[in-house]
Amino acid sequence: MESIIVALITGAASVLAVIITNSASNNKIHQEQAVQQARTDEKISELTREVRAHNGFAERIPVIEEKISVINNRIKDLEAYHK
Repeated sequence: MESIIVALITGAASVLAVIITNSASNNKIHQEQAVQQARTDEKISELTREVRAHNGFAERIPVIEEKISVINNRIKDLEAYHK
């Protein structure tokens, strides 16, 4: 009878230890996932800012090229006038 009681207590303690260990592991995994998600969100935000800056620059390039073309034409006209 005593051996049965000891076996039940040992089994219950083992089950309790496994439950506690699993719970701690799950909490750790959830914390690590939250940290990784925060890092990913920050990287996405940074990339979004960079893409917006690039798009703004890419929109201005044709305007700059057109202005350079006009300036070059005016320089050619001035050079031709002074010859």
